[in-house]
Amino acid sequence: MSKWLMVAGCVLVAVGLLLHFFPGALSWFGRLPGDIRIESERSRFYFPIASMVILSIVLSVIIHLFRR
Repeated sequence: MSKWLMVAGCVLVAVGLLLHFFPGALSWFGRLPGDIRIESERSRFYFPIASMVILSIVLSVIIHLFRR
């Protein structure tokens, strides 16, 4: 369990540094064709379906590689 927490912490630090030094690096995330965005005068609704599917696939591949 401690190894997974250390890996998760390192990944979070890496993503934080990436977003800090390159703010446009993940500008595509959340703007894919499958993401649902409904905006009206009083409210906003956002449901990133396609972005979460891609994130799930990437995380599954990474976890599969670490388990080997």
